[in-house]
Amino acid sequence: MPLPVLECLRQQWQWQLTCFFLVLLPLLFLALGTIMRSSYTKGRHLHLPPGPRRLPVVGNLHQILGSLPHRSLRDLARRHGPVMLLRLGSVPTVVVSAAAAAREVMKTHDADCCSRPDTPGARRLSYGHKDVAFTPYGQHWREMRKLFIVELLSMRRVRAAWYAREAQVDKLIGRLSSSGGKQVILEDHIFGLMDGIIGTVAFGNIYGTEQFAHKKHFHDVVEEAMGVLASFSAEDYFPNATGRLVDRLTGVVTRRERVFRELDAFFDMIIEQHLDASRATANSNLVDVLIGLMKEHQGSLRFSRDHIKALLSNTFIGGVDTSSVTMIWAMAELIRKPWALRKVQDEIRAVVGDKERVQPDDMPNLKYLDMVVKETLRLHPALPLLVPRETLRHVKICGYDVPAKTRLLVNAWAIGRDPATWDNPEEFNPDRFEGKDVDFNGTHFELVPFGAGRRMCPGMALGVATTEFTLANLLYCFDWALPEGMAPEDVSMDEAGGLTVHKKTPLVLVPTRYKHCQCS
Repeated sequence: MPLPVLECLRQQWQWQLTCFFLVLLPLLFLALGTIMRSSYTKGRHLHLPPGPRRLPVVGNLHQILGSLPHRSLRDLARRHGPVMLLRLGSVPTVVVSAAAAAREVMKTHDADCCSRPDTPGARRLSYGHKDVAFTPYGQHWREMRKLFIVELLSMRRVRAAWYAREAQVDKLIGRLSSSGGKQVILEDHIFGLMDGIIGTVAFGNIYGTEQFAHKKHFHDVVEEAMGVLASFSAEDYFPNATGRLVDRLTGVVTRRERVFRELDAFFDMIIEQHLDASRATANSNLVDVLIGLMKEHQGSLRFSRDHIKALLSNTFIGGVDTSSVTMIWAMAELIRKPWALRKVQDEIRAVVGDKERVQPDDMPNLKYLDMVVKETLRLHPALPLLVPRETLRHVKICGYDVPAKTRLLVNAWAIGRDPATWDNPEEFNPDRFEGKDVDFNGTHFELVPFGAGRRMCPGMALGVATTEFTLANLLYCFDWALPEGMAPEDVSMDEAGGLTVHKKTPLVLVPTRYKHCQCS
């Protein structure tokens, strides 16, 4: 048969196949939605939480699929209550938006609400749930979390990491000083600092050598990995063959696999460099410790090379972005409130005196800075919806029935702005914490930027120590101003969505070196 005829037949076949799927997929979704709805409400005596009306097949997906779902969910909760039931595709989802409800989820019923949903992006990037952040609850998760905390995130390790923190802060101050009083985009400097700290703690001093000259590509891959976790995947909401088919047709699977391969190749390179017997190092780092565990369990599935990669994935995806965005939001809020900026700088400079920069032993005395960080995390939690949970068993939340295998979203952003808890909740005012015993350590549910209970963020101590130390030095070593002609009220506080919520427009400031700051 002539080639043009074959090509024509091939094109006709592709078009017919496309039309077939366009007709078949809605029918499959409709059937699936009917089956899932009947199974979830099988016991009609259940007192389920209220929620908005749903569309066929998609349920309430159309009401939250946007760049800022935490805001959409807050608006829905204002109409339907702080415990709200949605159906996201075929997945029943309960959203809690008040401190009392969050307490029931993360404390009263924490043992029943502490698992993670099995979603394809998280599953792939965690090497089949060999990590801490995304692994469903069980013995494996408990072992991995204990290891992760002891080897990277314990207070002993946080204190031992001061060398990396101080070195990177000195570099940051030097770069800002070299600007010569010209305006800078603060994000560019802050993200580089956090990458250097996390990289040095995880990989050792090798992270700053020429062997990592290509690491900018790795930064891009990490950003893409975060995009994969945050982006829409049909299988997240239709966890069946139909959802998988849609993800393949739309290119979601292709993108996920490409990002995974690039991350995997980078981690393999790191592990091989650390396996090199000729490499001399004075201090062991996270990779060294994990390789030691892998050698102990040689030939066993209990701790393999993939476990190392999964924990490294958690370290970078969870560690670099969250602290960076908190610092940017803090500086943006302070530049918009000159009185608060003066107050925190006066405190820092009074404590530090005429030393060249803030020292680690100065930090416990910076009480107002601690209040600034609390207020920033109240208004701008890096993960506004935290990481989704899933119920292991049937529970009651604020009197409502929540069956097993229900997805749970805790809207930390809405809780931090709840007018029932906070006076003038949209206003940045660190003074609100004066004399109040409210902290983000998981015991006060009106402030839960790191979550609480078993699935509380294990990196809190490392992240807060780095955030406070960096902010203290930025505020001590420089006086900060807006570009000429720009007023504080002109600073945009619009958000950009993603796994973490960034400031939509870059923060452009003019740093002027403080007379006593001498580090470079």
